[in-house]
Amino acid sequence: MSGRRSYDNSRRVEQARLTRRRILDSARDLIVTRGPAAVTMREVAAHAAVSPETVQKAFGTKAALLKETYDVTLAGDDEPVPMAERPEIQAVMAATAPREKIARYATVARVIGDRIGPLVSRLLAGARSGDADLAHFRETVNRERLAGVNGIVGHLAETGCLPGGLPLDRARDIVWALISPEMYDLLITDRGWTSDQYERWLAQALTDALGLR
Repeated sequence: MSGRRSYDNSRRVEQARLTRRRILDSARDLIVTRGPAAVTMREVAAHAAVSPETVQKAFGTKAALLKETYDVTLAGDDEPVPMAERPEIQAVMAATAPREKIARYATVARVIGDRIGPLVSRLLAGARSGDADLAHFRETVNRERLAGVNGIVGHLAETGCLPGGLPLDRARDIVWALISPEMYDLLITDRGWTSDQYERWLAQALTDALGLR
C-alpha cells in the first residue's frame, strides 16, 4: 500500500461549477438589460470577473452560451436532471383526475414562464430581427418544447384523460401553442396580466381546448 494520499479534486470541480454558473448569470443579466445582439463573450467575461479565455473554453461559441443560459434559467438550477424527471412534472403524472393534471401542468408552465420571461422575450425578439444564431435558437427550443409536450400528451392519452375523438397530434399542437413563451409574453408583458391570472386562464384554456371532463 502506497503512502501517497489519493488526489481529491472535488473542490476544484465545485469551483469550476461555480465559475460556470457565474458566467451564465452574467450572460442572463446582460441579455435582459441590453439584448442578445449587443452582448459579446468578452463583456460576459468582464461581468463575471473571469478571463475571456475562460468563457471561450467553457462554452466555445456565443450560440452555445445563449442556449445554456436559457436551459439553466428554465430549469432553475444547473443540476443534470431532465425536466421530465423533476418533481413538478412528476406531480403532474401522479395526479389522478384529468383536470388536476392540467391544473398542475398550468402551474409548471407559470413557474417556468416567470423564470424565463424577461430572458426569452429578448431572445425571441433577436430571432425575429434576422440573427441567424438566434433564429436557430428559437427553432431548437421550440423543438425541445414540442418533445416535452409530446410526453405530457402521451401520458394523458395513456391514462384515458383525452377524449377519444381528439387526434394526438392535434392535442399536442394545442398544448404546444397555449404554453408557448410568446403567449406568456403577450398576456403578462403586453396585457399586464398577473402570473396568477395567467395560470388560471391557462388551466381553463387547456381543459376546454382538450375537451377534458
